[in-house]
Amino acid sequence: MTQSNNGPDPAAVQLDALRVALELEIPSDVRYIERVVDLVRRQCAELSYAPRHCALNVPVALAEALSNAILYGNGEHSSKQVYVRARVDRVELVVEIADEGAGFDLDACTSDPTAPENLESEGGRGLFLMQRLMDRVERFGERGNVVRLTLRRA
Repeated sequence: MTQSNNGPDPAAVQLDALRVALELEIPSDVRYIERVVDLVRRQCAELSYAPRHCALNVPVALAEALSNAILYGNGEHSSKQVYVRARVDRVELVVEIADEGAGFDLDACTSDPTAPENLESEGGRGLFLMQRLMDRVERFGERGNVVRLTLRRA
């Protein structure tokens, strides 16, 4: 925090206390992914997250999570929705992506695409990427899937 002779800089205090919360509901349509990713990425940039996080980590991990929710969780059914909740502050980004699918086992569905037995496999790369680009990836939910992505500000 910046401090002058007259006490704390009000702009610095406001920035330190700033927290952005987003709640979105989108159809199961991949055409919405880019808009959601851009919205979250811009909030991270506004709070001075590292350029690498804004250009790579957030867009790739979030796009993978959203596409999994739309394609696999909801099976691209137009009657189903994807719910996105994001909280961005000076400490971390937490995004929860929920779909209406049957659920999955995060550990069982995640494989290392660089392992010899997986080199030619087309699936399993998205979860692997999310886990490499975010500080934490969790899955929970009794009905549907909720994937939580957490990235600490560098």
